[in-house]
Amino acid sequence: MIIFVTGASAGFGAAMARLFVQRGHKVIIAGRRIERLRELADELGEAALPLALDVSDKSSVHAALNSLSGAWREIDVLINNAGLALGTTPAQESSLADWETMIATNCTGLVTMTHAVLPAMVTRDTGLVINIGSLAGHFPSPGSNVYGASKAFVEQFTLNLRADLVGTGVRATNIAPGMCSGTEFSNVRFKGDDATAAKVYERTMSLTAEDIAETAYWIASLPSHINVNNIELMPTCQGFSPFAIKRS
Repeated sequence: MIIFVTGASAGFGAAMARLFVQRGHKVIIAGRRIERLRELADELGEAALPLALDVSDKSSVHAALNSLSGAWREIDVLINNAGLALGTTPAQESSLADWETMIATNCTGLVTMTHAVLPAMVTRDTGLVINIGSLAGHFPSPGSNVYGASKAFVEQFTLNLRADLVGTGVRATNIAPGMCSGTEFSNVRFKGDDATAAKVYERTMSLTAEDIAETAYWIASLPSHINVNNIELMPTCQGFSPFAIKRS
């Protein structure tokens, strides 16, 4: 299979690239940080193709896809992994620029990639789109505002893809992880404050990027008549959002 992974320079994306290559597949590793992608490609060998791509830039998406040649053009699995959270402040104190960045990446970028790749899958009557959502898209919590809303969009978009894809051989899945350590997620969310980011995971056994990679691989390896609509994962150390109430 040919797997296309966005946001592949670190975290979930790099872990998924490694696992799919280890199990005999070819992977297009796409992202903005081309030097890191080339390092990963050096590690993985000829089965990995590094591709400079910014999902929030439509021209970048189309240029990257148009640059593919031969068998690399026939993408079997698209993993829309590129995404981010910025900030944890209440909505009334949040940065509009941060909100716009999250929407541009988590929503518009994911939609742009899917729109570009999906028609060829439908024509071939085979394919799988895996979108990386979040528990934040289903369970609201203080400070998640636009991040949570963007991941709710991912979940609903995935389900509506399934509604449109009935009768085709193309599948669509939303993977919604909870707390996951060993990635750059919190470092980005706290804008480089690594100490604060590290405290999020202190004294926990969180999910890992490898856990998410195994989940994606399991979904991709299921028989073609099975569609996993939505799958939520959380570590046993994590519960649901607390009961929030302000008392006078």
